[in-house]
Amino acid sequence: MKPQTRVRSEIPAEYKWDLSAIFPSWEAWDEAFARLEGLVTSFAGRRGSLATGPDALLGAYRAMDELGQLAYAVYYYPSLAHDEDQRDNEVGARRQKVQILMARWQEATSWFGPELLGLPIGGVRAWMDANPELAVYRFAIENLFRLQEHVLDDKGERLLSLVSRFDGAASEAYEALSTADAKFPTITLSDGRQITVTYGEFRSVLATSRPQADREAAFRAYLGTFETSRNTYAALYNGICQRDWAAAQARGYGSTLEAALNVHHIPPSVVETLIDVTRAHAASLQRYHRVRRRALGLERYGLYDIQIPIVDAERSYGYDAARGWVEASVAPLGDAYRERVRRSFASRSIDVYENEGKRSGAYSAPVYGVHPYMLLNHNDTLDAVFTLAHEMGHNMHTVLAHAHQPFVYSDYTIFVAEVPSTLNEALLLDHLLAQATDARERIVLLEHSLENIAGTFFAQVLFADYELRAHRLAETDQPITAEILSDLYGQLLKDYYGDAIDEEPLARLTWARVPHFYQSPYYVYQYATCFASAAKLAEQILTGDAADRAAAVERYLDLLKSGGSDYPMVQLRRAGVDLGEPDTVQAVIGRFDALVSRLEADLDELRAGG
Repeated sequence: MKPQTRVRSEIPAEYKWDLSAIFPSWEAWDEAFARLEGLVTSFAGRRGSLATGPDALLGAYRAMDELGQLAYAVYYYPSLAHDEDQRDNEVGARRQKVQILMARWQEATSWFGPELLGLPIGGVRAWMDANPELAVYRFAIENLFRLQEHVLDDKGERLLSLVSRFDGAASEAYEALSTADAKFPTITLSDGRQITVTYGEFRSVLATSRPQADREAAFRAYLGTFETSRNTYAALYNGICQRDWAAAQARGYGSTLEAALNVHHIPPSVVETLIDVTRAHAASLQRYHRVRRRALGLERYGLYDIQIPIVDAERSYGYDAARGWVEASVAPLGDAYRERVRRSFASRSIDVYENEGKRSGAYSAPVYGVHPYMLLNHNDTLDAVFTLAHEMGHNMHTVLAHAHQPFVYSDYTIFVAEVPSTLNEALLLDHLLAQATDARERIVLLEHSLENIAGTFFAQVLFADYELRAHRLAETDQPITAEILSDLYGQLLKDYYGDAIDEEPLARLTWARVPHFYQSPYYVYQYATCFASAAKLAEQILTGDAADRAAAVERYLDLLKSGGSDYPMVQLRRAGVDLGEPDTVQAVIGRFDALVSRLEADLDELRAGG
């Protein structure tokens, strides 16, 4: 039962994480911090030694491993404690001490890559062939040399480093303009309440306010804030595109997309295929919104209507029940996986409920050498249940990667990180749908998952499509103005939503309000590729004969165990997913279509029952 308190000391211990598994006390943490300081200082003394032979190179790699393993514990102990209550200045000061030390660590090891790249690759390979212990680091070494072709000479790298200090100027200006200096308007809702339409209030009204007029007013008020500065936003985004194109050319890339994807050895065709296949199946997204439009009984249906649920959830989803559902839902992944989930729930590593001063949101923290810790703010909603399943997917990825990889490969890329979390959500949905006893409950479940696919797959592909087209304007010396960007985004809305959603002129300005465009170009496509990968894996795990399902589970678990030991495309291909093939993208669209059909059937049943 959820505690009726927000005072942390009054919440039962079983719902709070126990950080003593990392360090038994702050005194022990102080000792580890001092040790880490010593290791950081001593590593700098290895500079200039790599050319002396394989033993020196192996020693440097092992020293970096020792540094990294200790740093996990030293960093996360105060970081997790800080998130329990961010008002605690003493803990916050310790956290800042670690952050300062992390910066010193980066400085102390910055010489390593350039010095290694100064050695002939043939000689380094001979060292690895003759030394099995050094060969453990083969993938890391080969990847470093693979990227070397895009490394300039000393003079060129110095010039780029001087220019790099301006890399964040446009994104920082965007953040100031869209938050600190933004003047958000106040509107009056249909119930008489007055609200200032900040981003949080904007999202809240669109997702919870039943009167359409409230949603429309909030939408126009919030987007109107960006309209008043549309030319400034366009100038900033032009700066982002020109910066990315200049950097790509300087390093010898043929496009900004190639430059962004090369770090993980991902071919541009992956993003291009993702976009092409999704655009070709936009009718699936349009069908879903036509179903929603009819169910909501709306004559006009705009972008401000796509988040309001068809029916309200009438059920409370407590944490204790949710824990049981998540554990039961992973049964298709085998007894050993399910047992690991059960142990994670029992390990006092999950901080469940909100308390005063606690950080908002949810995450999984991969504390190497201990176990992952999970922060939640469980509020008994359906969304909170799926958040639990999602974060448990990250937990299990961490557990298996740490158990089967040496430290150097214990982490994994974002390109695969969201696959297990998304797959866990799909398994949970199937489990809950099998338990649901009436049409209304199934509609709530189906709509939650459909909205997840619409928002995390289709919308992110649209975003990726926009980024690619906008950057190509820069690559072909075309102007980038507010009107050009609005026309581009407006056409994409028509391409993806068709006539299922009525046009709203301000919706064309959505490009101005998406922070990822300014802060993390070419990032959002990964949400969609992870969704597509998870859908393909779920299809393989849940369908076919017993032997095929067992083989699919084994391949999937091998993916989680592989950590960061290979390129993500290679890892996924071994698991049975090829993101270069259209059928992988079509898998998530096929699942979406099937869920829409189930939603239509349950809506018919609900209407028939009065």
